[in-house]
Amino acid sequence: MGHSLQRAKEHPERAQSDTDATKAVPPAITRISSRDLFQQMRELEIDHGGRIYKLRLTQLNKLILTA
Repeated sequence: MGHSLQRAKEHPERAQSDTDATKAVPPAITRISSRDLFQQMRELEIDHGGRIYKLRLTQLNKLILTA
């Protein structure tokens, strides 16, 4: 019998906590709709560390970020 299965039978209360502890929970990522970001515009500027970047929405609905 496998070690983890044997342990689960001997200590059923620990079996669930062992599997929960091994599951990695990914961090939450904020999602922003490009429609909300652009707000009827085709280009916006982003100030990152004092440097200005331009984010453009192309005619083919692609995003281009330039420094």
